[in-house]
Amino acid sequence: MPRQLISSGSTFEQEIGYSRAVVDGDWIFVSGTTGFDYSKMTISDDVVEQAEQCFKNIQAALNKAGASMRDIVRVTYVLPDATDFPKCWPTLRKYLGEVRPAAMMISAGLSDPRMRIEIQVTARRGPGA
Repeated sequence: MPRQLISSGSTFEQEIGYSRAVVDGDWIFVSGTTGFDYSKMTISDDVVEQAEQCFKNIQAALNKAGASMRDIVRVTYVLPDATDFPKCWPTLRKYLGEVRPAAMMISAGLSDPRMRIEIQVTARRGPGA
């Protein structure tokens, strides 16, 4: 099965040279995804709203790959300010509370100071997907 590249339409993908997600067999690798609303190229100042938008963007990429949030097996959260992480927990539970993937949180700078969270996931489509 050939590798499938998935785009969100974000200008960043073209400018930097990456895909929102790459499908390789049953595996789906979703790039670090920020809280930009790619249809408008806008981003909220609020970390919780950004987390919500991250998951909407991830969900859209997974849908294009024939998968869903239920297929996520690993998630990495990156926040410039680690004290923001607990504020996001209700949103994380909303999307992944039943899935319970392996997870990691890193505190590190992001490429744009407006970005307050970035989320990367790996998913694996199950049988019949």
